[in-house]
Amino acid sequence: MSELSKPEEDLQEPGEAQGPVEVQLLAAEVGEAPSDLASYPPASCSTPVEPLPREILNEMMANLMKFLLLKYRAKKLTSLAEMLNNVFRDNQEHFPVVFSQALEYLQLAFGVEVKEVDPTEHIYVLVPTLGLTCDEMLSDGQGLPKAGLLVLVLSVIMCSGDPAPEEAVWGALSRMGVYVGSEHCVFGEPRELLTQVWVWERYLEYQQVPDSDPARYEFLWGPRAYAETSKEQIMAFVLRVRQRALRAFPLLSAEAAREEKEGAWDRVAAL
Repeated sequence: MSELSKPEEDLQEPGEAQGPVEVQLLAAEVGEAPSDLASYPPASCSTPVEPLPREILNEMMANLMKFLLLKYRAKKLTSLAEMLNNVFRDNQEHFPVVFSQALEYLQLAFGVEVKEVDPTEHIYVLVPTLGLTCDEMLSDGQGLPKAGLLVLVLSVIMCSGDPAPEEAVWGALSRMGVYVGSEHCVFGEPRELLTQVWVWERYLEYQQVPDSDPARYEFLWGPRAYAETSKEQIMAFVLRVRQRALRAFPLLSAEAAREEKEGAWDRVAAL
């Protein structure tokens, strides 16, 4: 990300950060957030604060995520003060736990990481996971980030040995609620995204298995995936978030998780 702007005080209301349809879709996604969100007291408070109901905390997290995704698409920095003033206002004591959960969900679902660049002023920048730039191709900055799904697909291909049978990829996506032939509220129709968009962008290759009759197809890493990340980085990321992912967002399929235990690092080293 380049030419990042500093935080602005006159930012739109969180509910106005995206169009009505995107707001509803994002709220629906947050509705699947971890059920233990309401069980945490605010981490930075010296006096006990009564936990809010899950529905209220989920709404607060949805508003924060909309705010941060607006910043991400606009390539702007944000700050602790800006988030408190624009999103939390009268509920600032609940910021620590909501912020922590929002960061986890942004990374696992959308492939967006929030990094603190100024610890003194608490200034943050939003960057794509592992440096993947697929979201920069969103037309006019519209749509929700999809780098998180790309990380999932690349990890499934890697754990399957590269190439991966398309059935393994579709199976992993179906376990996270993304189905071939169905329009997903964030990722759209997955077959078009994987076999056309990401093939055209050279993140993936999609080809017929040689001599297969009837025809079978498989996915491979594309040259742009190799240029922007590596299998070692993908595996390190998967291992780093695995415990959180299994609780919040199924980053790995069951097959990939088993293969990880059986020595996925050995296969990566051999590639």
